[in-house]
Amino acid sequence: MEILKQRIIEEGVVVSDQVLKLDGLLNHQVDPQLTMTMGKEFASLFAESGVTRVVTVESSGIAVAFATAFAMGVPLVFARRKKTLLADPDALCERVPSFTKGIVTDIMLSRQFMNSEDRVLFIDDIIANGDAARGLIKIIERSGAELVGVGIVVEKCFQAGARTIREQGIRLESLVRIESLENGTITFAD
Repeated sequence: MEILKQRIIEEGVVVSDQVLKLDGLLNHQVDPQLTMTMGKEFASLFAESGVTRVVTVESSGIAVAFATAFAMGVPLVFARRKKTLLADPDALCERVPSFTKGIVTDIMLSRQFMNSEDRVLFIDDIIANGDAARGLIKIIERSGAELVGVGIVVEKCFQAGARTIREQGIRLESLVRIESLENGTITFAD
């Protein structure tokens, strides 16, 4: 997506050779028009997959996942990172480290929102090491649902996350692939 690449160049902040800050696009502020365009792109990529639900992990993936679910006409379900007083005691849970937050959290998804009849598309904002993605994939598998694919807005190719998911035989589509952040410069793959 050329428009997304351009916005990343204009608004992305290279924090280090491992970290790209996209607060103005994905993680703090959301551009509704760009987000809906990304959702339509994912919907197009996975149009023939028979998706019945879109799933993501709170919170940065929610906007793009919502746009995708809207474009596909299916519900959006998101895995929570924090347990609430109203949390389902029988929720599917997985403990995952967060690369950008530097902490380990539990992600939880209520069994009532996903079952063996579902064909699930997992959408997320950025993939680095892929820990949260692998955690949610385990939850989807335990629910009995079929994972039809993973859509990622920004893939950091120099980190192993996307590669390890593809090695599991899972279809993973990225809107933008970043090869390097070395010397403060964003270098796109392709």
